[in-house]
Amino acid sequence: MEGFLNNLASDIGVTDIIDILIVAFVAYKILGFIRESRAEQLVKGLLVLVAAFFLSDWFQLHTLNWILKGTMTVGIIALIVVFQPELRRGLEYMGRSKIIKPVFGKVDKVKAKMIVTEFAEALETMSTDKTGALIVIERETALEDICETGTIINADISAELIVNLFYEGSPLHDGAVIVRGDKLYSAGCVLPLTQNKNLSKDLGTRHRAGIGITENSDALVLVVSEETGIISIAEDGKLDRFLDIKTVEKILLNVYINKGNDKQVSGLKSAIDRLGRKKDVSE
Repeated sequence: MEGFLNNLASDIGVTDIIDILIVAFVAYKILGFIRESRAEQLVKGLLVLVAAFFLSDWFQLHTLNWILKGTMTVGIIALIVVFQPELRRGLEYMGRSKIIKPVFGKVDKVKAKMIVTEFAEALETMSTDKTGALIVIERETALEDICETGTIINADISAELIVNLFYEGSPLHDGAVIVRGDKLYSAGCVLPLTQNKNLSKDLGTRHRAGIGITENSDALVLVVSEETGIISIAEDGKLDRFLDIKTVEKILLNVYINKGNDKQVSGLKSAIDRLGRKKDVSE
């Protein structure tokens, strides 16, 4: 046994160790991504089919084995279709890693405070007047396809412009506004609706659209209810409601000042934990 271990150790080089570590890291990340997504149940079902295939071959259940073999052959293409949202999110996650530099750089603290002040003033006005609003803050995932569904304005962020865009008489009030860096980039945009069936029935199209875009990107979404004036924030497929202006200001400052670094993804969650707000309505 000792001789076997010595021979094994002598045959393993530095490149082999690096190779093993890379494969282990990739496998760990894939498993973690599967557990955090809706793919977990699909993977369990796939493992059952694979186990059934080998067992049918072992016990010589020829008809069942033939059916499972044909299913698995066609299933490769089917899996790509079924896992399309998860594959897209995974590739976008890789694109947001530090290996690839972000497209949009960080905003300095002075500029960030000015932007947040404008947002806060606009949200407070729209909340008081019960003006419905849907504001999407773009991060590392580019939303160019979403921007193209609206009208490009590429204007400086100001409370007056935000309120006017969502004013009921405005031609662009029905869609979402996409914020890119320190600009109101596009208005009147159409967002994908969430497919989450566990959400409260009280949530309308505006809230479901806000959640939907965060399921397909790392965007942060501000929502003002037209019926109640309640301010909500959506991120990572989750919605937090009944926010006051001070809370929103702290969350936005955290997002803008940390834009582009490793704290960005957990910006909203850490702010929520510190401020002790209400649980996600989807729970």
